Amino acid sequence: MDETILVVDFGAQYAQLIARRVREAHVYSEIVSRDIPLVDLLARRPAGIIFSGGPASVHVEGAPSFDPAVYDSGVPVLGICYGAQLLAQQLGGVVARTDIAEYGRTGLEVVSRSALFADLPVTQDVWMSHGDSIVTAPPGFRVTARTDVVPVAALEDPERRIYGVQFHPEVAHTPRGQEVLKHFLYDVCGCAPRWTMTSIIETQVDKIRAQVGGERVLCGLSGGVDSAVAAALVHKAIGEQLTCVYVDTGLMRSGESEQVEDTFRRQFKVDLVHVKASDRFLEALDDVIDPEAKRKAIGEMFIRVFEEVATDYEDARFLVQGTLYPDVIESGGKDAARIKSHHNVGGLPDDMNFELVEPLRNLFKDEVRSMGEELGLPEEIVWRQPFPGPGLAVRIVGTVTPERLDILRRADAIVMEEIKKAGLSRELWQSFAVLPAVHTVGVMGDERTYAYPIVIRAVTSDDAMTADWARLPADLLQRLSSRIIAEVPGVNRVALDITSKPPGTIEWE
Repeated sequence: MDETILVVDFGAQYAQLIARRVREAHVYSEIVSRDIPLVDLLARRPAGIIFSGGPASVHVEGAPSFDPAVYDSGVPVLGICYGAQLLAQQLGGVVARTDIAEYGRTGLEVVSRSALFADLPVTQDVWMSHGDSIVTAPPGFRVTARTDVVPVAALEDPERRIYGVQFHPEVAHTPRGQEVLKHFLYDVCGCAPRWTMTSIIETQVDKIRAQVGGERVLCGLSGGVDSAVAAALVHKAIGEQLTCVYVDTGLMRSGESEQVEDTFRRQFKVDLVHVKASDRFLEALDDVIDPEAKRKAIGEMFIRVFEEVATDYEDARFLVQGTLYPDVIESGGKDAARIKSHHNVGGLPDDMNFELVEPLRNLFKDEVRSMGEELGLPEEIVWRQPFPGPGLAVRIVGTVTPERLDILRRADAIVMEEIKKAGLSRELWQSFAVLPAVHTVGVMGDERTYAYPIVIRAVTSDDAMTADWARLPADLLQRLSSRIIAEVPGVNRVALDITSKPPGTIEWE
């Protein structure tokens, strides 16, 4: 990318949201660890650097920090909340815990001319969330905004292009926050809004062609939005060099295998190989309870099946996967703690015989949907709810068996049907059924039962990095409970998961 903004992560949820807001301004951004050596960060030639907020205090032992030599690098720096406190402290200012903390909506007064607040009202609402405050600006800095409580709500050294704001411009509760960020990106860093979906597609097409040359490429096609968009993008790049392989794991939702075949082979005329391998996956999952072990087993079997298909394509050396940026972040590595391994990231065996082609690896889900629309994919694919690569296996908490798969598949079909009838499919990020492999006591037809519970999980989100549990209407919940218990043998109880992310994840495993 010609112009890249690097977001230094001092607290994951803040960094991810900032990176998204930068991209919404059509400037490319990436998240980097606060532990990255400055020489490595500068080697990436960023147009600007943003220090994210974070939960720590700059005064605690072991507080997150960054090499202060960055301020002499000539690269513009914007500190947000904790990031602003850090740069203020490192450059000689004073950060202290005052008697009154600021949390929530707060009135901001601009007191000095600033590039960040150009053309913005002198008074505006912002969102604050801090206990410590900058009470004295560093030498060479001027204070540009304050609140009734905080004397230094924004500060800057325009000659060195170093800026700090105590509030959070990245959150929706700061109404003019995106304009503040745009001023930093456009006016301070000199970026132009060139990172559009058309440019992303053009860039990725060029990268794909450069990577694979004239060789045969296989694509793991699940029918979900990620793999579908990846397939469409690669097909745009290399056409008939692409063969899509749909591995029917037996872990899919009701009717999905038929839908995949109809959509991609009959409607889009894609070279599609349908491999029916449910018995092999169930055998690999026999007596496997640990969710990480499930993902590893599924990932390895997935690759082994691919390798067998590849024997019919002697020149196939590349494998396309719909890996997204949240997959990479959650699977861990140098810049993030592992939350869970995704079967297409941390779950791949070390001895696989393919070189990966991952054209969506740096995109969030909403960006992938936009790309799908730009590529002309139908709405029912582009807006299909996310579905985990390991399928229903990670929605069964316990060992996966044919009986449990059948029960979960039936219950999940009812959830999807009722959510669609209620007109909530587009409003919800995901809605599905979970089967904990336990039995509960119930009474049905005046007889005691001992059967499975089904848990309904429905969440709202923008990108799956954070999510809130959905407040489903009571009448919808009643219909779901009644239908699942009446229509799915082996179920006698329905529960609702009201956990947000964090602290939980969207999937149960």
